[in-house]
Amino acid sequence: MIESFNVICHSAIRIVADNKIIYIDPFCVEKELNDADFICITHSHYDHFSPEDILKVKNENTIIVITEDIYVNVLKLGFKENRIVIVEPNKKYKINDLMLETVSAYNLNKAFHPKENGWVGYILNLDCERIYIAGDTDITPENLNVKCDLAFIPVGGTYTMDYAEAARLVNNIMPTIAVPIHYGKIVGTKEDAKNFKSLLDGKIECKIMI
Repeated sequence: MIESFNVICHSAIRIVADNKIIYIDPFCVEKELNDADFICITHSHYDHFSPEDILKVKNENTIIVITEDIYVNVLKLGFKENRIVIVEPNKKYKINDLMLETVSAYNLNKAFHPKENGWVGYILNLDCERIYIAGDTDITPENLNVKCDLAFIPVGGTYTMDYAEAARLVNNIMPTIAVPIHYGKIVGTKEDAKNFKSLLDGKIECKIMI
């Protein structure tokens, strides 16, 4: 199923699966596509909630999934109230034909992503597989309990877990495939992705997509 995914840049992911086009945190989108059925935003930082890039992928039927703190800003982008879904951490949702779960995403020992902000990662159920997009997070009790087939995990450090912590998380939750993200644009380098891959359990396939 990995062929259904494209990491555009940083943490921005485009998914084509189950007859749907889904964007996670669109950022640095090169051209106007206006093809999104769903947009899922993990939190309000500019490299995850980018109004300019959202406008490049949204259309009048797009449903946007957000945390409550960006609701007013999303209205200003032209989304109608009935196309906006506000989510909370650690809940399950059915949005039309999309099944998703949220997982708390936060820092334990740094102040960039406080738990009380209610920011999230997502687990999407697509083509009978569970796809985990971690968001900006450290290792937490919540994500150590994630069960998934494919995991997109930040490895760049500074604002999130670093590559060694990311590998420790993935070796605990044991997806079939892991994809390192959140490097190469704001913080982190491709070396972080390679180092992450080198630390994974041999049963886990790693795909470097940036």
